[in-house]
Amino acid sequence: MSEPQANSEPPRSLRVFYAAGPGDVVGTYRHWCAGHDDPTQTHVTYSGQFFEACRAAGAIGYVMSSHPRTERVDDERFTVEHRPIAFADHGGLRYHLGQLWYGLRMIATIKRWRADVAVVATGTHWFVLRLLPWLGVKVVPTLHCTLWPKYKKVSRINRWLLRLAKPLFRRGAFAVLSASHDINQQLAALCGGAHRPVIDFLPYYKRDDFAGVAPVDPGRRPYRVLYAGRIERNKGVFDLLAIAESLRDAGRDDIVFDVCGDGGALGELRAAVEAKSLQQRFVTHGHCDRPTLRRLLGESHAVVVPTTTDFVEGFNQVVVEGVLAGRPVVTSGVCPAAAYVVPAVSLVPPDDADAYRAAIVRLADDAAHERSLRESCAAVQRQFYDDERNWAAALRTVLGAVNRGDVPKPVSWLVEPTV
Repeated sequence: MSEPQANSEPPRSLRVFYAAGPGDVVGTYRHWCAGHDDPTQTHVTYSGQFFEACRAAGAIGYVMSSHPRTERVDDERFTVEHRPIAFADHGGLRYHLGQLWYGLRMIATIKRWRADVAVVATGTHWFVLRLLPWLGVKVVPTLHCTLWPKYKKVSRINRWLLRLAKPLFRRGAFAVLSASHDINQQLAALCGGAHRPVIDFLPYYKRDDFAGVAPVDPGRRPYRVLYAGRIERNKGVFDLLAIAESLRDAGRDDIVFDVCGDGGALGELRAAVEAKSLQQRFVTHGHCDRPTLRRLLGESHAVVVPTTTDFVEGFNQVVVEGVLAGRPVVTSGVCPAAAYVVPAVSLVPPDDADAYRAAIVRLADDAAHERSLRESCAAVQRQFYDDERNWAAALRTVLGAVNRGDVPKPVSWLVEPTV
């Protein structure tokens, strides 16, 4: 009879690296350690979900963000670091060199830290990650944006970059996390249908975050339309200013735009508003904290998400947040999110300011149409409160497969789009 091994070592904890976006992951981590979600964000942050998924799996985590404030926290279970990207705000060759250098430094960190799994959302060109499987690291791209603009021809440089990335998605990745059906379609087109398992996820919210938003008062005037997002030329916000001017010129003083957000073009936008004497009809609030945004949602009748065909679009959570607040949304099919809230959305063609104007005017004037969209909001809200459909659940599926030595099975929570 053999004797038991008294000195057998305990199993090694899984080591999971996460390259997040530009968010303040150090701030989120401090809030998470205090036992609550990051109060600066309306949704449950992806880094917060990462911490939860690692805790559930008994894993050790390393989170790296490209936030411009350099900072690092080292705890027993997590390392959380801000590492800015060089030339992130530049174009041309310098931008691509910055992406390449950031990716190589990231890979060096992953190898030095002895990661088992690398979950990568952003920070480098996808083809750079092809090095990781050769180093014994299971790489999991997490795709939050489409791979190319949905309604625009792919540029020559992006075609070349996608061609280089194809082997990663076809064979190199352990799995792929995807935020939308649009992404899945592009991934299938890129790889000819032969790609690694795709696990879908949806942005995640807590019901309490919208419980305090005041219901719409359909009879109140002026009719207030809310925009929330970055103030940049390619975001379509200047189209909204042109719409406000055309409404003023047509004698419509009963429609007001509330514009929330900061960005490189905020000063230019405010100067244009003043030059056109539209301060009463087009109110620029700048950056809005969570309570302010909730108040403005409560004062609004509808939410508008203008889009351009030049932009590589993510899920666009403002579409979801408008619907969760019980407000109809005006947007285009450029936004992947529109496919999942169709009954509550007024869809218009992208790059068509006249169509946006007509949709907003119809909401203000056609009470039955506006009520139909508003009442449809409740029917599509539940999926965004479901913690089995969020990013943490997708990551848990991946980590479970790693621990079992399995290949993860595809998981689809996303409906077929109708736009």
